[in-house]
Amino acid sequence: MGLRGQVRTRDGWAVQHAVVTMTDMTGAQVVRAGAREDGSVRADVALAPGPYTVVVTAVGYTPVASTALVTASGRAEVGTVVLARQGGVELPPPGAWSIDPAHSSVSAVAQHLGISSVHGRFKEFGGRIEIGGTGGPDGWQENAHERSRVDAVIAAASIDTGNALRDKHLKSPDFLDVERFPEIMYGSTGLTPAGPDRWTVHGRLSLHGVVREVDLDLSYLGTGPDPWGGVRAAFRATTELSRKDFAMNYNQVVQAGISAIGTTLRVELDIQAVQGESLPVA
Repeated sequence: MGLRGQVRTRDGWAVQHAVVTMTDMTGAQVVRAGAREDGSVRADVALAPGPYTVVVTAVGYTPVASTALVTASGRAEVGTVVLARQGGVELPPPGAWSIDPAHSSVSAVAQHLGISSVHGRFKEFGGRIEIGGTGGPDGWQENAHERSRVDAVIAAASIDTGNALRDKHLKSPDFLDVERFPEIMYGSTGLTPAGPDRWTVHGRLSLHGVVREVDLDLSYLGTGPDPWGGVRAAFRATTELSRKDFAMNYNQVVQAGISAIGTTLRVELDIQAVQGESLPVA
């Protein structure tokens, strides 16, 4: 019996300091519980069957209210409550931001033999983000995204899947052909709001000698100070690429309809950017 649930951010992290309050239809508080380290919420209290209002709050996040129904067993399951950072519809403060590769990751996932996934990451990359602004009191306005852009470059030979033989094959002409095309480059051409904390980045990806239009689904996770006296902004972006679109057509068919390596790559970017043109020593 009682209340059960999870409190997490949009990108899946536990919100450890969240507080869950539950009131009955008269407005009387019947439960107040804090989230645990893993974001779980548990309150073992006797609850009468019926509807209740559940409010989840956390410092730095927008409160969320919902209705929960307590069953005859006296238990309410609120599932996973996702909190969005306050001010998430905005961009970081205007100006230049440098991508910090030491605290960021660029990875890709491909299906293997139709039953599992192969995970890889690029260990060497860098880039710059320019956030447009007005120079006004808050430095931001509704159309700031029209003057914002991102440019990034990845060293193709830095691919690492945890298997030396596989990495050697991926660097060969069958796939990345790193001798002829040592760099993977991305440059944005536009930025479109897609909801609270979310944006669609439009841009051009140069990969394996082919340039294609590629959109990134971007989540802005917030801005805050770092231990070195700087200011950091965090982002998560995903997209899917077809190897065939970039002239990487190699494959080995292990049985009818199943290829050794899938033709679709899921790209996942977890980015920290430091305000300014240079990075701190860390």
